[in-house]
Amino acid sequence: MGHLLLIDDDERLAALLARYFERFQLTMDSAVTPSDGLRKLRGHHYDMVILDVMLPEQDGFEVCKNIRKFSAVPIIMLTARGEVTDRVVGLELGADDYLAKPFEPRELVARIQNVLKRIVRTGTGGALLKYERLTIDTDTQLVSADGKDVAFSALEYQFLILLAQHPNKVFSRDEILNELKGIDADIYTRSVDILVSRVRQKIAPLELIKTVRGAGYCFTGKPL
Repeated sequence: MGHLLLIDDDERLAALLARYFERFQLTMDSAVTPSDGLRKLRGHHYDMVILDVMLPEQDGFEVCKNIRKFSAVPIIMLTARGEVTDRVVGLELGADDYLAKPFEPRELVARIQNVLKRIVRTGTGGALLKYERLTIDTDTQLVSADGKDVAFSALEYQFLILLAQHPNKVFSRDEILNELKGIDADIYTRSVDILVSRVRQKIAPLELIKTVRGAGYCFTGKPL
């Protein structure tokens, strides 16, 4: 069961998806403008946002950026052109996945289920992982770096916890991608680099993710 918010000015699409999602025990609210979508997101709990790129008032990239200022809710972006550049921009801004229009509703459901499973998989029974200047609470999925709470998207959190649970182990891009299901193959390598950059920026000035040339990435934090 999941409660979704669709931000898309296509009201016909919203009605079709709402009915289709019921088959998979997914409920959906919708908003045709970014302002209405942001208002609903601030006032209610949603398990995921489905966000169109082409919107009135402001485009979906700007909306994604605004959402990330106050929420780590998973975001799937819908792109009309499906260009790699648009998809990369969405990932850089904190989206968890994307899907090009036109799409089959069943594929969107599969993407939704994959992202929601990430959140479940990252839990480790409420453990508190402590390293020098970094703490990860796997019960609440809160991360504290240098004493400051840091908001992570579901994808960013999954990437961080994967590395942090295995200090000094080198993960290749392929191994990382096996955990980050749902991303289209045409930017697989680029998407890992984007994730590394985003997570490094969020935990800066801590330098805990090391690039191992020709091999991949590893977490260098010392457990306490």
